[in-house]
Amino acid sequence: MVSSNANAMGIIFPNSYDTLVPELVSKRAMASIPFASRYRMIDFLLSSMVNSGIDNISIVVRQNYRSLMDHLGSGREWDLSRKNGGLNIIPPFSERGIKVYTGHLEALSNILPLLRNSKEKYVILTDAHIAANIRFDDIIAEHEKSGADVTVVYHNADLSGRNDYTRKDTDNFTYTLQLDEENRVKEMHINAQDLGPQNHSMNIYIIDREFLVTQVEDATVRGKIYFERDVLLPNLNNFVVKGYEFKGYVALINSIKSYFDENMALLKQENADALFEGNSIYTKVRDDNPTRYTSTAKVKNVMAADGCVIEGTVENCVLFRGVKIAKGAVVKNCILMQDTVIAENTTAEYLITDKNVTVTAYQEVKGTASYPMYITKKRVV
Repeated sequence: MVSSNANAMGIIFPNSYDTLVPELVSKRAMASIPFASRYRMIDFLLSSMVNSGIDNISIVVRQNYRSLMDHLGSGREWDLSRKNGGLNIIPPFSERGIKVYTGHLEALSNILPLLRNSKEKYVILTDAHIAANIRFDDIIAEHEKSGADVTVVYHNADLSGRNDYTRKDTDNFTYTLQLDEENRVKEMHINAQDLGPQNHSMNIYIIDREFLVTQVEDATVRGKIYFERDVLLPNLNNFVVKGYEFKGYVALINSIKSYFDENMALLKQENADALFEGNSIYTKVRDDNPTRYTSTAKVKNVMAADGCVIEGTVENCVLFRGVKIAKGAVVKNCILMQDTVIAENTTAEYLITDKNVTVTAYQEVKGTASYPMYITKKRVV
């Protein structure tokens, strides 16, 4: 891991976009959703910060944070178990004045003493609904060079066919950016319906810490809630807001369908290489045995974590730790989370199982590519 300090602190909002994946977050936050066979969503942003020399990271949770705290622990796996700085998890009501928040501005208002007392020059604000391998030190260097008040990280993509990206029944807004020739943000559109490639904000912001404190103090007394909508958007002519295009691989989770698609996309070697190349992604260690394939196993195009036992037929699947697929079972196009058991002579297709699910013998459980079936945690089918 990188030991140099990037003169920046990180703040992660783990519950943003929870309402878009209600199936997966009934007992966990967006940040702790299992992803890519052995990781959680937060692992990618947390590892990216650590790899960029950022060693003071706060996670401001809102609800359903037991799973997240269990996964992160003291932060040892990310080299964040430290006396000064390190990993700081801030639940609601942990002290006087910290309450359940709605938007980022309310969350930042809760931790104003932390922001005031920190020594770092810059703050990185980010949600946890994306998986990407990011060099934050490169973005900070560009932020300093540009002289911007705020730098917004975006990626250019065509998401017009994904109706889940701009749902209207939620307060989780999505933003697209209009930039000039000097990469200054001239317009921010909320839940735009434009067709074709657009500059989609990744909800990652680099901002001077003292400048952020001033803006949060001013906005709080005016009863404002959302950082982007209530602070940035009305002040695009007053602040210097620059865009930074991230050209690496981005997996975006905002529905159960996108969760299925983004996991399955990693079965293509070029996508997995693009996400994991360069810097390491760290996660909680389970210390399990390597996956075991018996003589009856038939496996094709599978991402399998440690601890699995495969005796049946498995094709185009993502298997998390400890999954067991019995002899005679046929499993295709499935995402099976930790300690799932598929019993003998069972057929499963387009299925997502949560942790500790058991599908009993001689069953036929099938979804479709457009509507994968989801089985909740600890269910026996």
